[in-house]
Amino acid sequence: MSLTEQSVQEALVAVVDPNTQKDLITSRSAKNIKLSGTDVSVDIELGYPAKSQIELIRKMVIDAIKGAGAGNVSVNVSQKIVSHSVQKGVKLVPGVKNIIAIASGKGGVGKSTTAVNLALALAAEGATVGLLDADIYGPSQPQMLGIADGQPESGDGKKLEPMEAHGIQAMSIGFLIDPETPMVWRGPMVTQALTQLLGDTNWHDVDYLVVDLPPGTGDIQLTLAQQVPVTGSVIVTTPQDIALLDARKGLKMFEKVGIPILGIVENMSIHICSKCGNEEHIFGSGGGEKMCADYETEFLGALPLDIKIREQVDGGKPSVVADPDGRVAEIYKGIARRLGVKIAEMAKDHSAKFPSIVVQNT
Repeated sequence: MSLTEQSVQEALVAVVDPNTQKDLITSRSAKNIKLSGTDVSVDIELGYPAKSQIELIRKMVIDAIKGAGAGNVSVNVSQKIVSHSVQKGVKLVPGVKNIIAIASGKGGVGKSTTAVNLALALAAEGATVGLLDADIYGPSQPQMLGIADGQPESGDGKKLEPMEAHGIQAMSIGFLIDPETPMVWRGPMVTQALTQLLGDTNWHDVDYLVVDLPPGTGDIQLTLAQQVPVTGSVIVTTPQDIALLDARKGLKMFEKVGIPILGIVENMSIHICSKCGNEEHIFGSGGGEKMCADYETEFLGALPLDIKIREQVDGGKPSVVADPDGRVAEIYKGIARRLGVKIAEMAKDHSAKFPSIVVQNT
C-alpha cells in the first residue's frame, strides 16, 4: 500500500488525545502534514498547556503513522494558547489572554492554597502564568509564594512590574502595605484597589491569570463580574455540608452574571493518618460530586487533608514546586490540564481582529 496524505490522516484519526478525548484530525490539532517518499513530518498543535504530556502524544503519533507504512517520522508537538471570549461589553486586560477566577462561598476551605498551586501547575505544564491576589482584606499570596518582603517596582511611574516567584508573575496588595496593617476600607475603596491592581500591573504576555478571590459574594466578586474579563471560574469547597451550602451560593452568583463555571475542586477530601495509614473522611464524603451532579458542572478533582500541603504553602514553596513529582502535584497538574482543555474548547475572542472604525468629518 502506497503512503498518501489521506492514509496519514486516517492514521491520525485513530490517535485520541488523552486530555481532550478527541482525535487529532477532528480537533484540528494535526497540521502541516508533509510526505517525502515514505518519510512523514507533521506538527501537532495543542490549545492547552501539557508539557508533561508532549512526549506521550508524540510517541502515539509516531506509532500510528509508522503503522500506516511510513519510514522516518518527524513529529513536532507544540502548544498555542489564545484568548477566549468573556462577558459582553468587557474589554480584555492588556498582556493577559485568559482570566480564571478561584472562588469559594466561605473562608477556610483552602481556596488560596488551591489558587497558588493551580497557577504553579499551569506554569509547570508550560503556560505563562500570572497570579492576582484579589483578597484585599487578607492577602496571603506574598507569604505563600515566599516573597512577602518584596516590593514591586515601576519603570515608567505609571504601571507596576509584577513580582516573580517560582516562574510565575504575581501582584497583591500585600506587596504594597505593611503585613500587620489592617485594611480598614469600605467597599468602594476595595473595588478600586482591585481594578488598579489588575489594570495598573504590567502583565507580560500571560496565558492564564489566576485570580484568588476573597470568600463570599460581595463587592469584589460583583466588580469582578461587571468590570473584569473573566474566562471562567473554579469553585473550591470541602465535603462538609456547611461549606457546600456557601459554595452553592458562589456557584449561583457566577451563573447569574454569565461567567462560565469551569468546575469544582474539593479540598480536604480525605485524611490519611501519617502514623497508621488509616483513611478517614473527616469532613464527610461525596459532597463535591453531588454538588456537581446537582448543577451539571464538572468535578475537577479532590485534594487530601495533608499536613505537608499546609507546611509547604506556609513555607513559601507550595506543593507543586516543593514536591513536583509527588501525588499532590500530580493532582494539581491534572486539574490544570483539564482547565486548559475546557478553556481551549470555549469560543475564541476575535475582538483584536476587528479594526477600530473612526468617523471623521471630511
